[in-house]
Amino acid sequence: MSKSRVLVVGVALVAAGAAAFLANGFLGQPPQQEVVEVNKIAMTPVLVTLKDIHVGEKLDEANLGWKDWPSDQVGRFMVARSTDPDIFEELKGARARAGLFEGEPLNRRRIVVVGDSGFMAAVLPKGMRAISIRVSAETGAGGFILPNDRVDVLLTRKVNGNREISDTVLTNVRVLAIDQQIKTTEDGGQVIVGKTATLELEPKQSEVLALVESTGQLSLALRSLADAGDKKLGDDGPRVSEKYARGSRATVKQFRYGIVNQIANSK
Repeated sequence: MSKSRVLVVGVALVAAGAAAFLANGFLGQPPQQEVVEVNKIAMTPVLVTLKDIHVGEKLDEANLGWKDWPSDQVGRFMVARSTDPDIFEELKGARARAGLFEGEPLNRRRIVVVGDSGFMAAVLPKGMRAISIRVSAETGAGGFILPNDRVDVLLTRKVNGNREISDTVLTNVRVLAIDQQIKTTEDGGQVIVGKTATLELEPKQSEVLALVESTGQLSLALRSLADAGDKKLGDDGPRVSEKYARGSRATVKQFRYGIVNQIANSK
C-alpha cells in the first residue's frame, strides 16, 4: 500500500471518530429548556352575582356566590370573604337597589338592606304604592299583625249624629311594615303598642284609603292563611269593596271645614 493511500485512510478514520464523538454528545444529553419565571398573583374570594338580578329582587345564596378576585383590585365597597364571612346573615331580606349583571362583584352601594331609607321603595312591586295609617293595639288585631301578613281594612264612623256603623273598605291587603313595640305597664304587665301600619295598595286604592281615614276610625282585621286555599295570598288582592270604589253610586258629598269629600252613603 502506498504512503498516500495510508494517509487518506488515516484521515478518514480520524474524521469518522470525530463524527461519532460529536454525535454521541448531541444524542446522549437532553436539550436544555429555557425556564421562565411567572409571578403568582395573590387572589381573594369576593362575593359576585351568579345570574342577572333585577331591581328590587331579593339577594341570597341562590343568586350570590364566592369567586377568586385579584387582591390588589378588591375595592372598599366589594365584599371579601376574609372580612365578611357571615355576609349572608347580614343580607337577609336585602334587595337590589339597581340592576346587577351575572359575574360582577357585589357592590354595597347597589343594594339596600332592612332599615335603609330606600328599602321600602325597593320592596314595592312595580305599580304599587305604600301608604301608612294610624293604628293602635285595639285597631291592629291586638298586636298580632306582622309584616307580610294580609289584612282587611275596616272603617267605623258615626252617622246621623250618634249611630256608629262599620264597613269593610279594602280586602286582602299586604302589610309592608308595622311599628309595634312591647311596653311594660305600671302593674308589671306588657302590652303591644304601635302608631302606624304601612300597607301596599294600588294608586286608586291609596286614594280611597286616604279619603275614608278622615271620616272615621280605621281598623285592621288579620286574615287567615287558610283563606288563600291552594293559591297565594296575593293572587286575589288587594281589592276595594264596591261600596267605596271611586265612581260608585253609593257615594255622597260631605262638607267639612270648607273641604268637599266623597264618602260612602250609609243607606
